[in-house]
Amino acid sequence: MTRRFALGVEYDGGAFQGWQRLSPPGVAGDTSVQGVLEQALSRVADAPTATTCAGRTDAGVHGQCQVVHFDTDAVRDPRAWVLGTTTRLPSSIAVRWCAPVDDAFNARFSAVARCYRYRLLNRQVRPALQRQYLSWHWRPLDAAAMHRAAQALVGEHDFSAFRSAQCQATHARRELQRIAVAREGDVVTVEVQANAFLHHMVRNLVGSLLEVGAGARKERWVAELLAGRDRTVAGPTAPPQGLTFIAPLYPRQWGLPDEVTL
Repeated sequence: MTRRFALGVEYDGGAFQGWQRLSPPGVAGDTSVQGVLEQALSRVADAPTATTCAGRTDAGVHGQCQVVHFDTDAVRDPRAWVLGTTTRLPSSIAVRWCAPVDDAFNARFSAVARCYRYRLLNRQVRPALQRQYLSWHWRPLDAAAMHRAAQALVGEHDFSAFRSAQCQATHARRELQRIAVAREGDVVTVEVQANAFLHHMVRNLVGSLLEVGAGARKERWVAELLAGRDRTVAGPTAPPQGLTFIAPLYPRQWGLPDEVTL
């Protein structure tokens, strides 16, 4: 009998070519996070095993709790999926939990929100420690101004000004539910929650907010960009190193761990 499971997966994306697999499920040699995960799952299941994720991440972007689902005929309990898969993964990927779910659950389409965090070191000298998890900006930044400017983005809008040219989404309308910018010492953090994101949307938002924080643009510029829907006049795409996919969020009906449940 085929059963469906959900996994919570943590990964350091620095050594991978993004989330999306480059080869069929279970094929060795794939250098994507999904490909490596599926190789390990396939060994535990003793059969090719495909996964569906909550949200794809780019090369260099990390995942704190990516959620995937997979279907299998293999008889294994959740503990075996967690430990058996993790022992077959490189040290940069770990399965944190496994939960049996109803066949109607879909890691992508059942999610009602997704959360990202972007962290950057704001000082004159680049980072030596934690450099794979921090971006760097040498010009002094006004985090409070960035936060105020960002509030114009909250709500349902057309985010074409913050969409990459390679984005394959059918439309650019998204509901940005929350965005906050704060400073702690030399580290500026941008936290964003939306129902879904466009390709490079978070990094493009951060790139424009950095222009405001550095004093190169007025706070109202972000609202003007949003209204203008023109990516060519917005800020640059921020580097991937500072970005972490924190988690998707699901309704409580699916019985998943609290960290991914509304």
